[in-house]
Amino acid sequence: MNIIVKIAGSMLFVFLSGCKIQHGVQLKKGQWVLGGFERPKGVNPIIEPDTSSLFYDPMLKKEIRWEDNDTFNPAAVVKGDSVFVIYRAEDRTGKAIGHRTSRLGLAASADGIHFERLKTPVFYPGPDEQQDNEWPGGTEDPRIAQTEDGRFVLFYTQWNRKVPRLGVAISTDLRHWVKYGPIFKKSKNRPTLIDEPHKSASIVTVMNGNKQVIAKINGKYWLYWGEHGVYGATSDNLIDWEPVTAGKGILTAFISPRDGYFDSSLTECGPPAVLTDNGIVLLYNGKNHAEKGDKRFNKNTYSAGQVLFDPQDPTRVLARMDTPFLRPMEAFEKSGQYIDGTVFIEGLVFFKQKWFLYYGCADSKVAVAIYDPENPSVMDPLP
Repeated sequence: MNIIVKIAGSMLFVFLSGCKIQHGVQLKKGQWVLGGFERPKGVNPIIEPDTSSLFYDPMLKKEIRWEDNDTFNPAAVVKGDSVFVIYRAEDRTGKAIGHRTSRLGLAASADGIHFERLKTPVFYPGPDEQQDNEWPGGTEDPRIAQTEDGRFVLFYTQWNRKVPRLGVAISTDLRHWVKYGPIFKKSKNRPTLIDEPHKSASIVTVMNGNKQVIAKINGKYWLYWGEHGVYGATSDNLIDWEPVTAGKGILTAFISPRDGYFDSSLTECGPPAVLTDNGIVLLYNGKNHAEKGDKRFNKNTYSAGQVLFDPQDPTRVLARMDTPFLRPMEAFEKSGQYIDGTVFIEGLVFFKQKWFLYYGCADSKVAVAIYDPENPSVMDPLP
């Protein structure tokens, strides 16, 4: 195994010719994988459904309990001296995942662990230009990152119960948003993509001192996206995106599901990727195939993996984990409306010299795990 160590800001990474990560032991500084992440004792889940939250819905034209069924799949960003989490919340208008209406709530924390949340959503379907894309399914699964000039860029799934599409919105205060609609609406490489199902966007970020901001790769903003494989897209303005194709509109996955592994069914992009001196680290959600998966893990369970991309050629894989660094272990991660269990990662922030990872638990609650680069915890043990 060849090892080259480099320092990138406050993080230490390494190139590995393979990625056989040892579980149940403390990771040494120098491994390129972010982690291990530790669940703080006695605090999770940090956000749960609230039956007392009322909201006058402009589409239904009545007051509803907008977050009384499930609260999950959170984005996260640092603003000032606090962490802000934007989480997906479902009401009880339907009887199954994807058949209720989703809206996005906002919560704030001075320590990254204990949150106070608003009683009304900050982002939701309404009688606006995106109504046909977002109603009645709603606004789902956010990821968020900040520009150097302080704007917050939100990627989310627009769900009209016909075609899921990636949408983008921008805010300066996290409460008031301008929706710009589907990110591929002006695509020339693959004009049909806007009408094809697509979701899960992880924009590339970089550490500027202790601040995590949106980066450019080869002069353009870069986005990883997809769930049945990891694809790419580029933009000059953060609003209009072109998918990376192999000519003639052919999409090429940089990584795909692997038979016999924890990510044998899906490889769904997670929180914003992080650019380092050595590579781009993308955290993603792997779904274990019921028949073709890793038999050590439960069927259809979601666990979290990582992959390292070349910073000069973001389509090129340098290393990939063969086993998850985080998997459903706690009761609240294994029981909920998604009965097979999930740790579905969507929010990652660098806060007070530590990495805070926010994730959805069984599509029902929100939890946090923390990685201290100076004192790494252990990886989740294998079954």
